[in-house]
Amino acid sequence: MKSIRICELVQQALTSGYLSVEAEKKLRELLNAKKYDLQDMSAFMSLQLAAMAGRVIQESRNISGTLELSLR
Repeated sequence: MKSIRICELVQQALTSGYLSVEAEKKLRELLNAKKYDLQDMSAFMSLQLAAMAGRVIQESRNISGTLELSLR
């Protein structure tokens, strides 16, 4: 079974404009396990910039925002 790389997950998110909770969890696992190289780290930094600029929506942030609104 081929393991997915950070740069692949990032490319999917940048292409779709969306980062799922599952992809975010996998990114954390790969980063925590130190399973990355310079290309992966560069891609991850690009994803962070895209998210801050609003070009990629994080599902996890939408879930917490929805919960917060429903509790009001």
